[in-house]
Amino acid sequence: MAKLKLGPIADDKPVKVTVELPAPLHRDLIAVSIACVIAAFPARAGTERTISIATEGASPPWDGTDENGKLYGFDVDVGLELCNRMKVKCSFVAQDWDGIIPALLVGKYDVIMSGMAITDKRKQQIAFSIPYASGFNQFVVRKELGLDAGDTKEQVNLSTIGDKQKTTIERVRSTLSGKAIGVLRSSNSEAVVKQLLGDVVTVRSYDSLDNLKLDLAAGRVDGGLADYFTWRDFLETPDGSSAVFFGPELKGGLWGPGVGAGMRKDDTELVNRFNAAIEAATKDGTIKALSLKWFKADIAPALSK
Repeated sequence: MAKLKLGPIADDKPVKVTVELPAPLHRDLIAVSIACVIAAFPARAGTERTISIATEGASPPWDGTDENGKLYGFDVDVGLELCNRMKVKCSFVAQDWDGIIPALLVGKYDVIMSGMAITDKRKQQIAFSIPYASGFNQFVVRKELGLDAGDTKEQVNLSTIGDKQKTTIERVRSTLSGKAIGVLRSSNSEAVVKQLLGDVVTVRSYDSLDNLKLDLAAGRVDGGLADYFTWRDFLETPDGSSAVFFGPELKGGLWGPGVGAGMRKDDTELVNRFNAAIEAATKDGTIKALSLKWFKADIAPALSK
């Protein structure tokens, strides 16, 4: 009688079927048996999906696009590292910021890694991994305005505002009153400016930070609010030489606990795999090393510090 032996069944390996062949008259029956076994246990090798990751490609050092159209930056390097740890293939695509969540929801790609803060509002639409980075945001203003920048190293956590922080925010409000402040459309910075300063400044929303930077350099907007590291690199360029940091370092509040990878809510297996990879890359210092490479600062989540 024919004997079928099944090898171990794993997600990333094919099913091994060993057949001890009897007399030739029984081979047709064996072929049918093998087909049934294979149908019951689909082979996994070669069917592991390629994970498509979206990034804006316009906010270096988080993510940028070089002269050849290739995406680069911290988000891209971290994404490649996580995919390597998960033993899956990954591809990266560029997506405008204001459409980055809608395109995820309709299945254009599987993951968002674009310096996206984990917030309660976004969690109503999508799921997030654990944080793979932390950071803070800050205003910049045009030098020619001659504004008192205050203590640009003061840290204000909008989740825990005390009397000192309230005084700082009031000073920011009075100093920027009447000014035009640029922000990235659909960003947390846009929401924060509207929340804290909406009644005293003109809020100008841009489809990309590149366009905000162009208007800032040309004097068409008085200042802007965005990620600190995005501004730091810009201020070191000729176009950015006409602007300076203004006000305290801002975090918490609408910016949430940190930066995470966004996925569809029903993709729980992928979320769990990203979480495990992020935790491992944080514990062994890999994310810290990548953050030092791109930001010249350690913005790894607290786990590695």
